[in-house]
Amino acid sequence: MSASRILIIDDHPIYREGLARSLGEQPDLAVCGEGATAEEAVTLSAALRPDLVLLDLSMPGGGLVALERILAANSETDVVVLTASEEDDDVFRALELGAKGYVAKGVGANDLASILRSVLDGESYVSPQLAARLLRRLGTSGIAQVPSPAGGEALSSLTKREEQILQLVAKGNSNKEIARLVDAQEKTIKNHMTRIMQKLNARSRLEAALILRDAGDGT
Repeated sequence: MSASRILIIDDHPIYREGLARSLGEQPDLAVCGEGATAEEAVTLSAALRPDLVLLDLSMPGGGLVALERILAANSETDVVVLTASEEDDDVFRALELGAKGYVAKGVGANDLASILRSVLDGESYVSPQLAARLLRRLGTSGIAQVPSPAGGEALSSLTKREEQILQLVAKGNSNKEIARLVDAQEKTIKNHMTRIMQKLNARSRLEAALILRDAGDGT
């Protein structure tokens, strides 16, 4: 099986080169190109047709502009935002435009590789800390800019325990916090979340929580 091809766009050469080196050490991932501006992101994406674009937001021309143009040219492209910006508006806008993942810089190389694999497998990803904050904002402001998939009817398939855990996720709790609240192992909570997302056809914990909120059960 051939390695998945990754295009890296970041205007900090040292960080970009380190990232390329780290990902290049993964046997199933291959860096096919690098760029530093929004214009290069769009041009290289069109020319190289990578499996996934790893995109910073803070760059000449604007990362969100690049994201919109890349997906306008090819909506099937997987784009993961890897950035130091954790501004809620940036997260919402990136997800609204179609980013499949939003990862804060500082993530470890192996964790990042795992996230990219999950996105390449068709999932979406928002780091737990960002997801928790977004859910708190959704709960207090009524903002509904992040699209959630159909699947509210599947809520009835959840067990009482799964429903309890999803309620806690919708309140912005991480797996570690939920484990403490229900007196369980964090690994057990992760297993529950995997089953919950499968039942709801949700690609991330954020989408699962939004399904609950859309159904009016997230209070």
